[in-house]
Amino acid sequence: MNNFFVILAAGKSKRFNKKIAKQFYNYRNKEIIDHSIDKSLNSKLFKKVIIVTNNLNYFKKKEYPSIIKVIKGGKERSDSSLNALKYLKKYKPKNVFIHDAARPNFSIKLLKNILKNLKRNKAVVPIIKSKDSIKYKVKNQIFNLNRKNSLLTQTPQAFRFKELYNLAINHKNKVSDEATIFINNNIKVKFIPGENKNNKITYLNDVEFSKTYFGIGFDIHKLIKHKKLYLGGVKIPFHSGLKGHSDGDVILHAIIDAILGATRKKDIGTYFPNKKKFKDIRSPKMLKPIINNLYKSNFSINNLDINLICEQPKVSKYRDKIINSISKLTTLSKDQINLKGKTVEKLGLIGKEKAIACEVIISITKYD
Repeated sequence: MNNFFVILAAGKSKRFNKKIAKQFYNYRNKEIIDHSIDKSLNSKLFKKVIIVTNNLNYFKKKEYPSIIKVIKGGKERSDSSLNALKYLKKYKPKNVFIHDAARPNFSIKLLKNILKNLKRNKAVVPIIKSKDSIKYKVKNQIFNLNRKNSLLTQTPQAFRFKELYNLAINHKNKVSDEATIFINNNIKVKFIPGENKNNKITYLNDVEFSKTYFGIGFDIHKLIKHKKLYLGGVKIPFHSGLKGHSDGDVILHAIIDAILGATRKKDIGTYFPNKKKFKDIRSPKMLKPIINNLYKSNFSINNLDINLICEQPKVSKYRDKIINSISKLTTLSKDQINLKGKTVEKLGLIGKEKAIACEVIISITKYD
C-alpha cells in the first residue's frame, strides 16, 4: 500500500459568503473537510493523508492520528498541489490522489474504483456528463458545445506519482486540476464514471437542506442532599444533587426527549425505563445512542435552545462549561447551542431550591 491522499484546503472561499472558509463550515454534523479526512482514513487505502492549508493554526487545535500530516499551502490551487508533491517525494510514493476539500460527498467505492483503474493507467479521473447546455465564449462570439461530448471532471484524481511530479515541477501555468497538466502534455488520461452526488460546494446554498422538524423536551427532578449535581454532562459544585433513577441530569434528559419528539420516537422512558441495568447510569451514556441513531438516520441538528429553570446555581457561572460539554457530546458547533437561565421568582419547589427543571427546543433537518 504505497498510496497517498492529498486534500487541498487552502482556498479563501470568497464566493461562499461566510466569515469562515467553506472547508471549515459545519455540514452534516461535521466540518466539510472532515468528511474527506474520515473517508480517506476509513478506506484503509492510504499510507498517509496530507492536508494542504494556509490556516496552520486552525489545525493545531485538532487531534488527528499520525497518518495525517498538515503542510502549508500556496497562493493558487496549483501551488498547493505542487507543495504537496514536493513534500511527498521523500516517501517515494507509487500513487497519489489529489482531492479538493470542497467535495465532501464522494464515496469510498469511488476511491477503490479509481485505484483499480490506476493499475493500468498513469492518470485516472472521475467524470460526469453535463446536465446543462454549455456555451463557450471567444472574445465577443458565443459558440455552442455538444453536451454529449462535454466532460465535467471531479476529484479525487489519481496519478502515478513520478509522472505527475515531473510534469508539475516543470509546468509554469496555473491549472484548475491535475488532469489539465496531462492533457496539455498529450498524455493519456483514463476517465471513469464519477458520482453525481460528488458535487463541489461553492456557494452557501449548496449546503442548504430541506425537511426541517422540531421537537420539545422537558424534565424536572427534586434536589436531594448527598448526591452529585450534573447539568449538561458537567459536574456542578452544589449542596445537593438531582434525585432520579439515573444521575438526574435534566438538561441531557430534555435534549434526549426533544430529539425523540422531533423524530417521533416516543419518549426517554421507552428507551431507559426504571430498571436495574439503568440504575445510576450517567446521562451522557443515555444521550450517545440517541444521537448516533439520529445521525445514522440522516438527520442533522440545526440548533438547540435550552432553558434551565432554577434559582440556584446561577447559569451564567457555568454556561460556557455546559455548552462545551454538550458540543462534544453532540459534535455540534458551540454556536448552534444556546443556554438560558430562568428563575420562577421564588415560587413552588423550584423557587424554594428543592427542584430543577429544563426545557429544550431542537431543530433538525433530514437530508438525502
